[in-house]
Amino acid sequence: MRTRTCSLSRTRGRTRTLLYGLLLGLLLGGAGLLPATAASAADNGTWGVFPTPAAGAAMTDRAYFFHQGAAGSTLSDSVTIVNSSDKELTFQVFAADAVNTPAGGAFALLPVETKPKDVGAWVSLAPETASTVTVPAKGRKDIPFTVKVPADATPGDHVGGIVALGTAVEGVQQEGKVQVGVKRSVGARLYFRVPGPITAGLSVEDVRVSRSAPLLPWVRKARATVSYALVNRGNVVVEPKVAVSAEGLFGREVLDRPARELKLSLLPGQRIELTEPWPDAPQSDWVTVKVTAGAAAHPDLVSESGTDFVAVPWPAVGLLLVLAGAGATVWVLRRRRASGEQQQSVPDLARTH
Repeated sequence: MRTRTCSLSRTRGRTRTLLYGLLLGLLLGGAGLLPATAASAADNGTWGVFPTPAAGAAMTDRAYFFHQGAAGSTLSDSVTIVNSSDKELTFQVFAADAVNTPAGGAFALLPVETKPKDVGAWVSLAPETASTVTVPAKGRKDIPFTVKVPADATPGDHVGGIVALGTAVEGVQQEGKVQVGVKRSVGARLYFRVPGPITAGLSVEDVRVSRSAPLLPWVRKARATVSYALVNRGNVVVEPKVAVSAEGLFGREVLDRPARELKLSLLPGQRIELTEPWPDAPQSDWVTVKVTAGAAAHPDLVSESGTDFVAVPWPAVGLLLVLAGAGATVWVLRRRRASGEQQQSVPDLARTH
């Protein structure tokens, strides 16, 4: 039986998501699960992972780890695992790099099977985490760690997290001929900034439109989907906002959706694919679609891309062509029949004279 790791978000219950063939750890506040202002530490209802609070402070005093350090520096902190259940739980604790899921852009932490290459590789956990960590029922465990910034670390944001992966297999799923064991994991985000030149970069790419039209135009509305990619080409986290518009022939406005926050954090170097439903797309028109992206924290950061498409009610056109073809065929057959009848009547007329 193969084992799969699975993480949970408090607001979404037991949510599983695949990335690179492995399950990733979704954290609260990512990809529109919660507004960015509603910061909460990661907790699945059974256990939670939190930045260790100061003495006397609430456990959720810090939602995530936020640190800054120059290349070559070292700093220390502590992570806390809280067991809310009535039995002791055992975890594998590890540091991981963060990514955005390619489809939708959800924040995710790479699984234990993936060796970290960025900030996850900078973290050294306490020696007790070399094997597993057991937390008593209704108890907590504080785990110190250090972050050693490489001397050649690049300026900008480096994002990862510290994850507690439950060692218990909580379920088995059949996927084809393979049985898959499901484990849960929860992680606390770690945002680390290395001082230096900061560049915010965001680009809109690969705008495309797919359409579906009813058999008879104007009986039902045509539907379309605008797809596009957002790419963070800078070295800092960007929270994008996107506007979508479209013009028909002669500049006629057929779609105008003002800029709105996507409620996701696009990490440096990440590319995500997004879609925009368009339930009342034009039935027939020459349309230019434009996607514009920016970020509230970076007013000068604007990227725009678009595409053209011809809206034609192809099912109706096809039906008309079929009907026209059928009509032409009937007309030709009738002409041939009439011509044949006329040729047969000529000898009879000759004999009467």
